[in-house]
Amino acid sequence: MSIEKVKQYFASIGESERVIEFEQSTATSELAAQALDCEVGRIAKTISLFVDKKPVLILMSGDMKIDNKKFKAQFNCRPHMIPVDEVEGLIGHAVGGVCPFAVNAGVPIYFDASLERFDVIYPAAGNDKSCAKFKLDELARYITCAGRVDVAKLK
Repeated sequence: MSIEKVKQYFASIGESERVIEFEQSTATSELAAQALDCEVGRIAKTISLFVDKKPVLILMSGDMKIDNKKFKAQFNCRPHMIPVDEVEGLIGHAVGGVCPFAVNAGVPIYFDASLERFDVIYPAAGNDKSCAKFKLDELARYITCAGRVDVAKLK
């Protein structure tokens, strides 16, 4: 189970308290915001896409969606979501728990500018009933970011 990979990752760096687990689902940004009693924008959703037929992740604010024009300008292709039944194999986490931690080797992670509005954000932590809490400026210590992008627009 991928939450176990995430827990092992944080335990290995002495920060096992990072993972927050819930009884209720946090599979969507809206459900996660309800569980945390925070605004939807603070939920850092991780979008699984193909770029040039290779999987990539984009971490963006939960109140946003991919802007096709911005995406094409950034990546020189249209956005193509990874089919649900392929996400876990390609990324290392199933839909609902896709996160930027303990992902499969070689999957680039991009950080969207939409998250820069917040001091504290909550990405998922490997399953559909978990998250982790981070100050925005500390997240870079825990993920290898392939770059900053601006590919989001309000829902």
